[in-house]
Amino acid sequence: MSDVPANLLYTSEHEWVTAVTAEGTVKIGITDHAQQALGDVVYVDLPEVGESVVGSETFGEIESTKSVSDLFAPVSGEVVAINEEIEADPALVNTDPYEKGWLIELRPDNVEDLSTLLDAEAYTAEIAE
Repeated sequence: MSDVPANLLYTSEHEWVTAVTAEGTVKIGITDHAQQALGDVVYVDLPEVGESVVGSETFGEIESTKSVSDLFAPVSGEVVAINEEIEADPALVNTDPYEKGWLIELRPDNVEDLSTLLDAEAYTAEIAE
């Protein structure tokens, strides 16, 4: 069974999103369920700091020994940071998907858009199907 922390929000494409920080940003990564399905992650292609991403559209790719998958932005916003540790050690996505394995930090264009995401209970139900 996949780990689904209750304090995060989720997308149907298996990304997670933190609560908005005091600085008005959120961190985004892929779920434990997604990293298990991918297998060993060997490369992650992330946007540059300062780029804008559009909700539900791709913002990068994640490559494993099995496949290449698109990463989808949960909400629109500006990339304010990328996890540079991931570039050096993509396996962090496998070993610690919710902490050290985060991918990007984003300043959402509209914080209200986060209300359209799944809570842990809804995401757990979706991956159980």
